[in-house]
Amino acid sequence: MRPLTDLARLSQRRLGAALRSRVAGDDAADRARVIWGRPGERWFTPADPVWRVHADAAMFPGGVAALLLQSLHPSAMAGVAGHSGYRGDPWGRLQRTSHFLATTTFGTVADAEVAIARVRAIHERVRGTDAQGRAYRASDPRLLSWVHVAEAYSFLTAHQRYSPEPLTAAEADTYVEQAAVVARRLGATEVPTTVAGLDAALTAFRPELEATDAARDAARFLLLDPPLPWAARPGYGLIATGGVAVLPAWARRTLDLPLAGPLGPVAGGIGRLGTGAVRWAMAGVAEERQLVAEGSSATGS
Repeated sequence: MRPLTDLARLSQRRLGAALRSRVAGDDAADRARVIWGRPGERWFTPADPVWRVHADAAMFPGGVAALLLQSLHPSAMAGVAGHSGYRGDPWGRLQRTSHFLATTTFGTVADAEVAIARVRAIHERVRGTDAQGRAYRASDPRLLSWVHVAEAYSFLTAHQRYSPEPLTAAEADTYVEQAAVVARRLGATEVPTTVAGLDAALTAFRPELEATDAARDAARFLLLDPPLPWAARPGYGLIATGGVAVLPAWARRTLDLPLAGPLGPVAGGIGRLGTGAVRWAMAGVAEERQLVAEGSSATGS
């Protein structure tokens, strides 16, 4: 009979592998060997704030918050609803997004540049008309700036709220500056490089934001009807609640999300619980990833 510690470790690795497969795809292990194991120059190192934020489990509620926040821009939401296939293939979209984020944060510069060029080519083909009848194109620098601001705000805020090792004020500024590297290469032009600049950019976008029918439909899909078996929904609910708690109060009000007043602190606690569970599950995956990276370093040395 296995000792309890061995059984716990086995459960941890199995749950971590299941989470990784869901978020990064069935070929996640092979992709990880390329991202983490391929030798070559990288934009960032494990000591950099952007590496620490994007590698932490707080990205799970941060990702939910980013999607909800991005949906408040009618043109961004129209592009997602009309071209991303988020309803027909939600996990495929998540896996493509997570692969891009991992490649541009942790991968080699060469691989990151290829990924960015691929996304830019896709953006050039995505265009249409939003709910207000305004023409949009995904390659619009202003729209790209909004998507980046929403992501950077959500990822950083979730990390500061749910990570056991939040960034210092100086590190948080560095995170915003480092996150801007990929945004600029994607074509965004109004890119903040400090936390104060990020907050100011978020405020400046507010006159352009509103909860369209498509945005509310996306929120219902994300929060009430996620594409998960019923057994997995309670765990997801912890993460999703944590994501809602990360949103600015005005964004929650705009989307009619019920976390006002005394429910706010409770939601934050729920988010910490869910993030902690994900962090525990992903610890075994992190050990495997470290071995791959160390093997790459040894081979390249």
